[in-house]
Amino acid sequence: MTTAGRPVRRQARGQRRIAEILDAALALFAEVGYEAASTNRIAARAGISPGSLYQFFANKEAIAEALAARLSERMAQAHAAAFDGADVADLPLDDLLDRILDPIIAFNLANPGAKALLTGPDAPAHLAAATRPLQEALLGRVAAVIGARVPALSRAERDRAALVAVQVVRAMTGAITAADEPERSALVAELKRVLAAYLTALGA
Repeated sequence: MTTAGRPVRRQARGQRRIAEILDAALALFAEVGYEAASTNRIAARAGISPGSLYQFFANKEAIAEALAARLSERMAQAHAAAFDGADVADLPLDDLLDRILDPIIAFNLANPGAKALLTGPDAPAHLAAATRPLQEALLGRVAAVIGARVPALSRAERDRAALVAVQVVRAMTGAITAADEPERSALVAELKRVLAAYLTALGA
C-alpha cells in the first residue's frame, strides 16, 4: 500500500510545485511586467532553483500559457458568479452592481498579474487571445443586463452602454488592485457610484 501511494504523493507534490511556480510568475508579472520577468526571477520568487523550474516548464512562454489557461478558468468562474441565476430585471440597482462587480473585483484582487500578463504592452498577443472569448461574452452579458432593464434602448445603444460600463471597470481595476484598505474599499464604492449614476441616466 505504501508503494502504491508513492506515485500519488509525488503527483500531489508536483501539482503543488506547479501552483507555486505559477503563483510566483503571476506576482512577478504584476510587479515588473512580462518582458522583465525571467525564468531565473520566477524561480527565485518561488523559492526554487532554475533547474527545478525547468522540470515543470521549458521556458517562460510555457509558464505564461499555463497561467493564461488557469486565469481563463478562474475568470469564467467569476463571470458565472456575477451573472448566473440572477433575475437582473428585478434587482435594485445597488444590489445588481454588488452582484456583478464583487466577483469580478475579487478575481482581479486574487490575480493581480492577470492584466499585465494578458493585456500588458509587452505581453504576447496570443495570450490575450486565450481570454478574448470570455471578454466578449462578458460584454454580451452586460449588454443583456442593460437591455433587460431598459428595453427601450436600441441594440446599438445597449451595446454602446455595455462597452462604456465595461471600460470604466477596466480603467479602475489597476487603481483598485494597487490600493490598500481602506482606500481600496473607497475606490470600489466610487466605481459603483459612477456606474449607478450612468445606468440611472440610461433609465436602468
